[in-house]
Amino acid sequence: MSTALDERVTDEVEALEAILMDDVVIKRVNDVPNIIETVVHPSTGDDVDQQFVCITLEVKLTPDYPDCSPEVTLRNPRGLDDQLLTTINSQIKQKLLDCLGQPVVFELIELIRENLTESNLPSGQCVICLYGFVDGDVFIKTQCYHHFHSHCLANHLIAGKKYYQEELEKLPNWQQMQAPPYQQTCPVCRCPVSCDVDVLKNAPPPVDSVTAPPFCLTAELKALQLKMAALLAQQVAKGGVVGVGDTGPPPLTITSPSDQDNEATNGSSSVAQEGAKAEAIGNGRPNGSGSNDNSSPGSPHSRPVYRGPYRGFNRRGKPGRRGRGGPR
Repeated sequence: MSTALDERVTDEVEALEAILMDDVVIKRVNDVPNIIETVVHPSTGDDVDQQFVCITLEVKLTPDYPDCSPEVTLRNPRGLDDQLLTTINSQIKQKLLDCLGQPVVFELIELIRENLTESNLPSGQCVICLYGFVDGDVFIKTQCYHHFHSHCLANHLIAGKKYYQEELEKLPNWQQMQAPPYQQTCPVCRCPVSCDVDVLKNAPPPVDSVTAPPFCLTAELKALQLKMAALLAQQVAKGGVVGVGDTGPPPLTITSPSDQDNEATNGSSSVAQEGAKAEAIGNGRPNGSGSNDNSSPGSPHSRPVYRGPYRGFNRRGKPGRRGRGGPR
């Protein structure tokens, strides 16, 4: 970088720090500004509670900046849909072309802030009810900038606390005493939130849930059903669906006391058969048939087999060890 270029970058960084103060982060490499990062909110004056959308702007300064355009990235959009993000990105590209050769970071911040101010209403869907936000809806913004219908979030938090209490009662008393208290969390990012459920549950349900037409099975849904049925049949044919078309034992078997008695009887007989086979193999009789008459001196089977009771592990005769009761 030349001396003049360093002065322009330095002046811009100082101006940003003076205007935005703690709201801007300057990352440096060898004392040279490299990345400028800030969270942009809509213009609502001092009323922070009315800021329903935000986005993080990251500007990476290239070595030839400002004579060369910087690398601009938008991260962590909150309450913004893809269409609005596409519009902002196209405006940023045009702004970089128009301001080539001069500092542009503050111009980018103002451009994004204007778009957020015009669209200071959460777009998309409530992840709880899957209905969108329309005029007349009562919604809430969490501390992590996620939006929900107040009515939906109240039902979600009430159900979450009920489930927590049910699972807590299943634990022993000593674990219940050590368990942490119930903490409200965001349904999207699981960050801790603090909401007054009594106030939220008094809010009306989403407008679209009340005015939505009754469900009707359309031709498109019928075609989708046929497509999913074909996929299911394909998975069943390949054995990829548990419990459908299996020839093996079921994952869960419910037995009666009579079934357990029969299983015990069959199990004891099978154990006896296995024991007989093991004894035959130990005596040198393959498959439990024939005798040991063909054993010759020096063969592995010429050694007498210990037939006493096995009182523990490793009681069988091993090479290099005497049998029980053998001569010392």
